[in-house]
Amino acid sequence: MAEKIMAEIIKSCPVDSSSKFDDLRPYRDAEINAAMRRIAADKKIPGIMHYVFGKERGAKKMADLHNFKSVRDFQANVMDAAINNIAKKTIDGFTCDGLEKLDKNKGYLFISNHRDILLDAALLQIALYSNGFDTSEITFGNNLMQPGLVTDIGKSNKMFKVIRSGNAKDFYRCSMHLSDYIRYTLTQRHQSVWIAQRNGRTKNGDDKTSQTILKMFSLSGGKILCKNLSELNIVPMSISYQWETCDKMKVRELFLSQNHPYIKEPGEDMRSIVTGIMQPKGKVHIQICKPIATDELEQLDNYDRNDALSLLAHIIDRRIYDGYKLWNTNYIAYDMLYNTFKFTNRYTQEEYRNFSQRMHTTLEQWPDELLPLMDLYLQIYSNPVVNKLSPEQI
Repeated sequence: MAEKIMAEIIKSCPVDSSSKFDDLRPYRDAEINAAMRRIAADKKIPGIMHYVFGKERGAKKMADLHNFKSVRDFQANVMDAAINNIAKKTIDGFTCDGLEKLDKNKGYLFISNHRDILLDAALLQIALYSNGFDTSEITFGNNLMQPGLVTDIGKSNKMFKVIRSGNAKDFYRCSMHLSDYIRYTLTQRHQSVWIAQRNGRTKNGDDKTSQTILKMFSLSGGKILCKNLSELNIVPMSISYQWETCDKMKVRELFLSQNHPYIKEPGEDMRSIVTGIMQPKGKVHIQICKPIATDELEQLDNYDRNDALSLLAHIIDRRIYDGYKLWNTNYIAYDMLYNTFKFTNRYTQEEYRNFSQRMHTTLEQWPDELLPLMDLYLQIYSNPVVNKLSPEQI
């Protein structure tokens, strides 16, 4: 009990303005009221509140902003309600399993597959909150952390900045700084952290953990890899959408990037966020996978660092694949792409026709490129089947 009280005190303590993490960290409680007043004064907020909460309730939420004095006030009264409302409008059923494996008094490093810019972590937040856990801090790319409203909402919702640009020297310095911050957050503040398994969303449905991310974690801490990583309480997390968010945008990007590097259009990231929020997603499942155990980390010390991190990436990937919830859309896409009937017992003919119709409607504005786009679309949905099931099962 005393440890829990002390952890809460540490989490709520304001951080001195000279803190070396001020350039990254989310807002602390002492900074919330000023942020709330800035948010309430932004001209875009009435429209956002109206969409999320309705006219009357949205107006009340705007007025309430002025009274919030802590991160918890904002998350409990606005963000939790907002994500739940979005889920009611665009998700047919949200489930989360595996939280019973975790200790509510510990901080965990959730390493997750990444399909939607905002919702992957936001849905974890409501699962944690509704099950009596403290919410998690969340990584957010500096390309998304735009000055003004986005930064104020993000940093009030426990998001912290990840810098992804610069030359090799700057990248290493930023990676070391980020590694220090994540370790400090987990081990000193006992606050959980969500981070994607790779830089950016998976576009083709083939989730792979980046060794660069794992190397970044190990930059702080001791030289003995097992001890270094065991301090972080790594927990793989898997999220499965019945209907892939931004599937149309992802297919187009995959197609255009086949022959030359893809260059984002101005405002594309924000369009992806809005599309992800508003697009129907069917059912969604989060699986909190088995934490990486000490004995699994101990075997890493038998390899050189690169091979050890490669092995750890494989362990995390396998956990994520095993945690997939495969939907009828995944099985239909597999049978379509590979011209088989292996999974006809997993869907109805009506569901098959509906999937086919949706695919053609999604891609119909590019009739000259329809066949290669269809292949890419089907890969997004079928790759989880390939990754989860053994060769004998497929």
